Amino acid sequence: MAHQLKPSKTIHILLWVAQLVLALTFGWAALMKLFQPTATLAAMWPWAGQIPEAWVRVTGLIDLLGALGLVLPSFLRIQPKLTPVAAISIVVLMVCASIFHIARGEVAQIGANVVFAGIAAFIAWGRMNKAPIEPK
Repeated sequence: MAHQLKPSKTIHILLWVAQLVLALTFGWAALMKLFQPTATLAAMWPWAGQIPEAWVRVTGLIDLLGALGLVLPSFLRIQPKLTPVAAISIVVLMVCASIFHIARGEVAQIGANVVFAGIAAFIAWGRMNKAPIEPK
């Protein structure tokens, strides 16, 4: 029988930092999209003034769910397998956002999407394979 090594503390710390940074980023974006006037958002993100306001709010809700999913299941150790699911969902979201920007001729805008997708992929890989968190 093979002996399974315990994940290093370093990888746990790196994953938690990644989870918190991405959750804070998505949480901020969610609050902005949910509570700021569309005109304010359009000054930061031109696309926000060019699509229906309801869609902007929906993207805010999706961002909020992603932020919560990155942290709460692992922190509370209740269904922690949902953390990598949230991370994979964020990768998919960032691919869709990149396609949206490319279709609009805004290729220069996808840098953040690529970075966020990379961080989310690291979280998904780490929490599924390298350092999963056990439920209570």
